[in-house]
Amino acid sequence: MNWKTKKVLVTGGNGFLGSSLVRSLKELNPALLVTPSSSCDLRLKENCEKITKDIDVVFHIAAHVGGIGLNKEKPGELFYDNLLMGTYLMDEARANGIEKFISLGTMCSYPKITPQPIKEEFLWEGYPEEVTSAYGLAKKMQIVQSLAYKQQYDFNSITVFVTNLYGYHDNFIGTNSHVIPAMIEKFWNAKKNNLSFVELWGDGTPTRDFLYVDDAVDGLILAAEKYDDTLPLNLGSGSEITIKKLALLIMNLFDLDLELKWNSTMPNGQLKRCVSIEKAKNMIDFNPKTSLQEGLKSTIEWYKKFNN
Repeated sequence: MNWKTKKVLVTGGNGFLGSSLVRSLKELNPALLVTPSSSCDLRLKENCEKITKDIDVVFHIAAHVGGIGLNKEKPGELFYDNLLMGTYLMDEARANGIEKFISLGTMCSYPKITPQPIKEEFLWEGYPEEVTSAYGLAKKMQIVQSLAYKQQYDFNSITVFVTNLYGYHDNFIGTNSHVIPAMIEKFWNAKKNNLSFVELWGDGTPTRDFLYVDDAVDGLILAAEKYDDTLPLNLGSGSEITIKKLALLIMNLFDLDLELKWNSTMPNGQLKRCVSIEKAKNMIDFNPKTSLQEGLKSTIEWYKKFNN
């Protein structure tokens, strides 16, 4: 893909992943790079029509998303908002003759019980984990839309599944934050306030595959350039770690030695999640470069800088 001739739209370009993607795209010198403001409501069809005019490539990164707390509190909003944003944006992109549509999916779309590591072909083999199913199914419907639009209109759209993201510019506050930023905030507060313990959700036994934001951006751009299959494409680190080991790693990076109190009345979420990235390695030459230790150190340094 010759980016210098392409007019590119990035929804969610002011958010965590989107802002990093925009910075990398600027280095490719596209003919035009559009990032709608956060006030542009993508649940309105007319807004989706307006922003997709005279555009060649769309990265749909915008989402109403959060951690387990938000999924428990507002599953209806998460379903409604994400379903409408994805449906309207893809339809208007098709109507306006977009060359390629890249949609950011979610690992929450995969079945709750599935072989590990999770391969793309497992997507349709069961129901998602209940706590995050509303969000996961709303995003999964975009894959159905993509398949249908490919069949009827020959519309070129792909879906990229990015596993648990972390890194600088993430959301570290409240129920909207995911596991790594939530832990970083808790250990930071413990250090500032000389606490003897930190309370964490669940029992620490689930495993997750964490991907540093810069590696995710590299994968998204490679997918835009090289991937055209209607099946989703997994991006991850290719390795997993238990939440308990993750907590110990973050605690050590803060140079702390605290008691970890696990609140088992709160949900664990899916018990095991590690994705296969063999397809991404083979088809787009995806190769994540940042180790979890390196990524966490960089993220914590960034967080400290903006919270001192």
